[in-house]
Amino acid sequence: MSYSAGRRVVVTGLGAVTPLGVGVGELWEGLLEGRCGIRELAGEEFDGLPVRVAGTVPVDPADLLPRPRARRMNRAARFAVLAAREAWRDGGFDPAGAHESGLAPERVGVSAGAILGDASVLVAGDRQLRDRGPRAVSPLTTPMCVPSQAASQVSLDLGITGEARTVTSACASGTEAIGQAVDRIRHGRVDVALAGGAEAVVTPAIMASFAAMRALSRHGLNGTGESPSRPFAKDRDGFVNGEGAGFLLLEAEEHARARGARVYCEAAGWGLSADAHHMAAPDPSGRGVALALRRALQDAAADPSDVVHVNAHATATVDGDLAEANALAAVLGRRVPVTALKGALGHLQGAAGAVEAVATALTLHHRLIPPTLGCTTPDDAIPIDLVIKAPRLLPPDGDLALSNSFGFGGHNAVLALRL
Repeated sequence: MSYSAGRRVVVTGLGAVTPLGVGVGELWEGLLEGRCGIRELAGEEFDGLPVRVAGTVPVDPADLLPRPRARRMNRAARFAVLAAREAWRDGGFDPAGAHESGLAPERVGVSAGAILGDASVLVAGDRQLRDRGPRAVSPLTTPMCVPSQAASQVSLDLGITGEARTVTSACASGTEAIGQAVDRIRHGRVDVALAGGAEAVVTPAIMASFAAMRALSRHGLNGTGESPSRPFAKDRDGFVNGEGAGFLLLEAEEHARARGARVYCEAAGWGLSADAHHMAAPDPSGRGVALALRRALQDAAADPSDVVHVNAHATATVDGDLAEANALAAVLGRRVPVTALKGALGHLQGAAGAVEAVATALTLHHRLIPPTLGCTTPDDAIPIDLVIKAPRLLPPDGDLALSNSFGFGGHNAVLALRL
């Protein structure tokens, strides 16, 4: 039995802004076609960095929003508003907002994950202070540099008054934000929620810090089209920093059915755990990951035999990928088709789990698993059935897919979606 028994929750809308482009269509088509959204970083501020590639969104989000609104949002919040708007429209609601959609705004919520949101705002404010003095610092600096800006701007944009919560749990933030929204709907706090994550931390200082940690891949772009992010590959050597946003529109099932909404899948359960191992490195035993996997299955009232697909966290770090693969083998007891998206997107930090949840919902909806980009030669030590080279049909037996997210500091979150 689920330990969070309550109303069933379904996914009725999807939205995304990623290095593959703006919109879910660009994301899904790019994943199926094996396109890579990782690019060389232009700009003199990146000169001298040991790593100069990242998964960056190819358009300026400010150009897609009214200028007065865009000026009051940081980059991550702009991503969030665009992705949330798409999910909202995709679910059949009026773009003007909750009230115009015939909803009680107090029965709608927002749940957004972020690590920092947009690190560049604080950096710019500090530069203005040093170069030109206190009067040059914008009064918008403080409200625009908080991680909660994405959630608040989505609620402002759509007139959502039920709640606007922010989850900060490193790279598990987006997945945990979705899980928390599932519980809020299950237990009747809200009927509808936009849940996901947004991040924009491709900045020189953060790139330099990740490089100093030896966490970033040194492969670079070699002109052959091969991704420098190589999940589960024999030659993997680290992740590629990235940015973007993803949102799911979640509803109580009876609410969605009553309005005739299209349902992608059920948000069946989720699980959390903590490694309690190291401030940055994963626990190589995978025990924390295994606990989160078991809790997600328990919450979904599912057995390991129900699992037909796993969208792996797989940042392409040597220890992290191995720990995740071993945990999957221990919990599932067999090999199921696994894909990892960071070869195509880079690691979107607090938004990674949200975008990967969007892709997992699409995988169930279309019964098609996108391939893992960047893994030319899988590591023989990794005991998984990795989907590479071409998409693969979803297996016919079973109905559950897992989307994994694991953050530095030992944050583990797993989302279970059901056909």
